[in-house]
Amino acid sequence: MASATSFYEFKPKDKKGAAYDLSKLNGKVVLVVNTASKCGFTPQFEGLEKLYKEVKAAHPNDFEILGFPCNQFGGQDPGSNDEIQEFCQLNYGVSFPVLGKIDVRVLSFATVFFFLPWWGYWIQCVRE
Repeated sequence: MASATSFYEFKPKDKKGAAYDLSKLNGKVVLVVNTASKCGFTPQFEGLEKLYKEVKAAHPNDFEILGFPCNQFGGQDPGSNDEIQEFCQLNYGVSFPVLGKIDVRVLSFATVFFFLPWWGYWIQCVRE
């Protein structure tokens, strides 16, 4: 994916390991969030879910939040993808997509998080 020119060209893994085609989000506002289920910021899931429900209610076809769990920062998301999903749903009622665990610091042109800093953002709203 070294030649990627758009966020929508990437296909990160979903919670089951299948490709999640970001092209299906083309034309939507997408909030990309690096998440962890065992850190000081974990309660922000509650606010993200509230935002998700409010914006989706007003603009059902125009907005998406994508959670990308990562265990690279202090081992704060050590669980399996299934455990992470269960935690997010049971504790915070998360209904937005939380994809498969990723390494956000890996130096690979094939990763969404390598591409985003080149745009100048770590957490970003994308609109094309």
